[in-house]
Amino acid sequence: MTTCTEPTAVIDRAHAALRGVVATLSARDLHLPTPCDGWSVAHVLQHAAGDQLAYAAAITGEGGPTDDPFAPTGALDTTPVALVEPALVASAAAFALVDPAGEASTPLPIGPSPALTAAAAAGLDAAVHAWDVAVATGQDSPLDDDLAAFLLGVAPTFVEPVRPYGVYAAALDAPEDAVDTVPSPADELLRFLGRDPRWAPAG
Repeated sequence: MTTCTEPTAVIDRAHAALRGVVATLSARDLHLPTPCDGWSVAHVLQHAAGDQLAYAAAITGEGGPTDDPFAPTGALDTTPVALVEPALVASAAAFALVDPAGEASTPLPIGPSPALTAAAAAGLDAAVHAWDVAVATGQDSPLDDDLAAFLLGVAPTFVEPVRPYGVYAAALDAPEDAVDTVPSPADELLRFLGRDPRWAPAG
């Protein structure tokens, strides 16, 4: 049974995943390729930070990303922690204002959603991009199965409406050599989002 029953708990766990991965990064990691086609680690960090600011702004009506999260430059003028941490703090503070039994505004086409769904959308973004950066830089996956199982159960609500616009790639089938094994929730979530759980940098 998932322990992700409160919006703030979802946000805290997802943010912890991203925060932990970012804390270990060095300048030489920023150019490395990621599972996000054409994006380096720096691109993913800019996108992830911008998205968290967008979720915060949707709730509070203030702030928001200064650049388009979907058109990151890949050039950082600060450290990874200094880029990402304020965005995580703003997002967490915004979700702390939300009535867990009510609705929360989102920057997504689905608009206002049940608070737990909105938190899942923001949490999915943070947790999956934490995985992107982790596998790009040789770190262990920060995506635990409990969080992944919860996100997988809610994700179709907000992923499918934007998938046709290229926000998410088409879902992937399990590889043929995995048909007799039970996939982990994390692997299932990654494939649902068009990511290969076995992705590794070329070479």
